[in-house]
Amino acid sequence: MSGHQRYTVPVDVHLILRRESGAGAEVLVSRRAGAVYAAGLWHLPSGHLDGPHEDMADALIREAREETGVVVGRADVRAAVTVHHRAPGGDARVGFFFEVRRWAGEPRMMEPHVCDAMTWARLDALPAPMVAYCRAGLDAYRSGKHLAVHFQRPDDPIAHDATADRLRVLPGVAPSPPRRTSARRTPGRPAAPLGDAS
Repeated sequence: MSGHQRYTVPVDVHLILRRESGAGAEVLVSRRAGAVYAAGLWHLPSGHLDGPHEDMADALIREAREETGVVVGRADVRAAVTVHHRAPGGDARVGFFFEVRRWAGEPRMMEPHVCDAMTWARLDALPAPMVAYCRAGLDAYRSGKHLAVHFQRPDDPIAHDATADRLRVLPGVAPSPPRRTSARRTPGRPAAPLGDAS
């Protein structure tokens, strides 16, 4: 591969701002508007990393403040699910979805030029039409999965369509069982490696 440019993709961060209500779990969603991709579709507050100086958690905290006005502490950012996505146009990206259950301030529309509505939606009754990529991430999140692929085909719509569901979750590794040590272990002496006959 020497002499070839290394393949790169954009990195997105998505805010799952979650609260519990009498109706169940709710997440904050906004409707894209103006001269932006997927205008008219519902989406999570989200954005891109600004550059190599910014890590994923910092980007999420910044986007939360810029788009919704809420202040999120780094200790309250929880990794939820990662989605490798390809849009109908063929462009790919990797999105990191983060759950936040504690924040300061009331969510409000901070960027009316790219967002014309914001509301709380039940996690099990998400609004439509919604960006397919965003819906895929939330569906994986609801199922408790942490890694997914969502590769759309050229004729797929940008909006979620149940008849063109491209979500494929990838299983995680099973937790390793605790390692058993020999009952004859001498106090203060490390256990012998497995297979050691001494």
